[in-house]
Amino acid sequence: MNTSLVAFLFEILKLTIAGIGVVWVAIYLIKPYLDKNERLQLIDLKKTISAQTLPLRLQAYERVILLIDRISPSTLLVRLNASAYTAAELHSIVISEVRNEFQHNVTQQLYLSTRAWQITRKIKDDTIALFNNVARSIPGDASGLEYGKAILAHLSNLENDPYDGAIAIIKTDLEELF
Repeated sequence: MNTSLVAFLFEILKLTIAGIGVVWVAIYLIKPYLDKNERLQLIDLKKTISAQTLPLRLQAYERVILLIDRISPSTLLVRLNASAYTAAELHSIVISEVRNEFQHNVTQQLYLSTRAWQITRKIKDDTIALFNNVARSIPGDASGLEYGKAILAHLSNLENDPYDGAIAIIKTDLEELF
């Protein structure tokens, strides 16, 4: 009986080794197919995600360009009717408008490139700095119209319009999507 038990265990061992060998060969032969299938599924998933996010990304770029246009001093001052306020009132209103416009569009950064968002943030910060610097440079009793003229005069002295430059860079960034 002892010999038959050893023979039985030896047969089980042989069958186990053979089974493990067959499984290993099957995995070795099927693995490239499974890897290729996984890569194809990943490509399909990326295409699906891209098809869903592309309209959102385009809308985000559109909204950021609109933001830059809306906070541009020439557009903002016309929209607010500068002559109706004192310089101090207008300063407070334009700073508030710029911050509100930016906060309203802050979520667009999810769909923009890092470069496009940094430019947007910089143009917002530079606009606020411009309004603050001009407010400090004019007399305290100046009218809103004088404040507006001082801002536009400062912008006209610049070699390049920073708002047009920012929009151009963002458009270039957008073109890289296609």
